Amino acid sequence: MDTTVDLDTFSSLVERPDESARRAAEERWQTLDRPRGGLGRLEELGSWLSSVQGRSPVRPLSAPKVLLFAADHGVAALGVSRLPAQGGTAARVRAVLDGTAPVTLLARRFGAEVRVVDVAVDADPADFPDEVVAHRVRRGSGRIDTEDALTPEETVKAFRAGMAVADEEADAGTDLVVLGDLGVGSTTVAAVLVGALCGTDAAAVTGRGSGIDDRVWMVKCTTVRDSLRRARPVLGDQLALLGATGGADFAAITGFLLQAAVRKLPVVLDGVVAAACALVAQRIAFRAPEWWRAGQSSGEPAQAKAYDRLTLTPLQEQGITMGEGVGALMALPLLQAAADALAEQAAVPAGPVVPKEQPKLPSAAELLGQL
Repeated sequence: MDTTVDLDTFSSLVERPDESARRAAEERWQTLDRPRGGLGRLEELGSWLSSVQGRSPVRPLSAPKVLLFAADHGVAALGVSRLPAQGGTAARVRAVLDGTAPVTLLARRFGAEVRVVDVAVDADPADFPDEVVAHRVRRGSGRIDTEDALTPEETVKAFRAGMAVADEEADAGTDLVVLGDLGVGSTTVAAVLVGALCGTDAAAVTGRGSGIDDRVWMVKCTTVRDSLRRARPVLGDQLALLGATGGADFAAITGFLLQAAVRKLPVVLDGVVAAACALVAQRIAFRAPEWWRAGQSSGEPAQAKAYDRLTLTPLQEQGITMGEGVGALMALPLLQAAADALAEQAAVPAGPVVPKEQPKLPSAAELLGQL
């Protein structure tokens, strides 16, 4: 299997959102019969939606999707989480699939579908539907404080799986993705990646994750410190970094974020895992963050550092720390309201901006054929 990916290609393929559509949206806001700036943050969000859709008036959001990448992590065996290392991730996946998890209940309320992509859950693939395990790379991952999470081949396979999922969603007509994760030990891995990319020490990026106490936090901090020593020598190679101290979900999410930007599919980031992957993706394509919004602040220090580097401001601070896309999903009504307000309110006739004919965007298969 080819274990190389020319990441430089993304820098040229990822374009900025449509600035003319953004300006048209801002001008449209000014024509509405209401106080200037009266809708506050909704105005900025509506203009952003116009720019990522490449049109004004903006289309209401009709097909949002909650996308959860699931994987287990070897460091969970060290007891860095309150959740069980054995079977914890699989149980969370089953709760989402059977409709009892908070994310599925809220998604139903907000009119969003939920999709789980198992890339490395430590469970028998027969336990889940075929569509959930279609992109599985392996079971679990290596313990990143002492060994690589993935082989080079597995890293590329996971990265390409994320790209393929972005194509699947774009081709299916998804118009906004709420991006989350399912995985015990994942906040430890995220802290390592953010710490390495931001040049900080372990204590500055290690958070409470699943609600750990001081004793477990010290274990987690030590694990992050040891993993940072393994991450720093490969900082110049993003795929090597994801393989050494990431995991299949981190590689897949990074690939997804980049290909989603290529396909002009907007994404709302949830927790520290998505933030860490976004930071890696920014290193590959500096324009990509313009296609993303930070759904919420979870209180994790690594997430705050990543958003500062990405110049993303969280839309909400609800104190939601459970992951699974729940925090970012709570921002979906804001985006829906912004789109509806800009699309439907009567304005002084100024003539609509006709969307420019968009060139055919390369799928993952076509892109990889160029690499």
